[in-house]
Amino acid sequence: MMAVAHKGAISFGLVHIPISLYRTTQDNHIAFNQLCKSSKQRVRYKKFCGNCEKELKADDIVKGYQYEKDKYVIMTQAELDAMKTEKDRSIHILQFCDLHDIDDIYYEKNYYAIPDNGSEKAYELLRLTMKQSDKVAIAKTVLGTKETLLALCPKEDYILIKTLFYYDEIVAVPKAFAHPKISSKETKIALQLLDSMNAPFEPMQYVDEYQQRLMEAIQKKIHGQEIVKAKPTESDNIADLMDALKQSVVMQKKSGSSRKKAIRH
Repeated sequence: MMAVAHKGAISFGLVHIPISLYRTTQDNHIAFNQLCKSSKQRVRYKKFCGNCEKELKADDIVKGYQYEKDKYVIMTQAELDAMKTEKDRSIHILQFCDLHDIDDIYYEKNYYAIPDNGSEKAYELLRLTMKQSDKVAIAKTVLGTKETLLALCPKEDYILIKTLFYYDEIVAVPKAFAHPKISSKETKIALQLLDSMNAPFEPMQYVDEYQQRLMEAIQKKIHGQEIVKAKPTESDNIADLMDALKQSVVMQKKSGSSRKKAIRH
């Protein structure tokens, strides 16, 4: 079973719901190690103090906040833990709101919130109440050394906790850009293209094709085979927007017709 990412409790008025947070995703990317070009041995990184002229172990390292150039205030782990109150350790609900009130730009990470033994009824009451009223809860807790803003979102069988960025962490759009006038004909043909490509979202049908090609190439290298360069994607390089839209609609219709024939057979 996946490791617990955080243990705490949802604080809802006088209700206390002990829970554990679990990550909703896993990293499936192929990882490469850095090797010495000549010896092919792993490159090792050492934590080295230039002043002491020695390699440092974990016990030799402390956390410091730089308040002026080359001046630090040292904070021990015990001091950091001592500042956490019971409220900080709890997921304290501050308010409820509609999900659409939260702009997508504020979402960061997702966690499954799973109730601990004995807290299932209070957990289910909170989940069901939010689900029936179509509301999400805004809360705070301390994760690591950071007070984190959260959204508690009710699902069919569980509560999904989303970490949120703070307002001052969001940066503005980096530059202004033009919004050219779009004709009704362009809008109409674009809507036709959109409609021809419309389908329910089925996440299982999407895979990381680059990772698949990469693993195939690695297996070929293991077995001493030559790696063949991937074929470039063909492009008609159509300059006119209307022509591009019209040809896209035609291509999509042909593609849809081919899929229907394949299904019949």
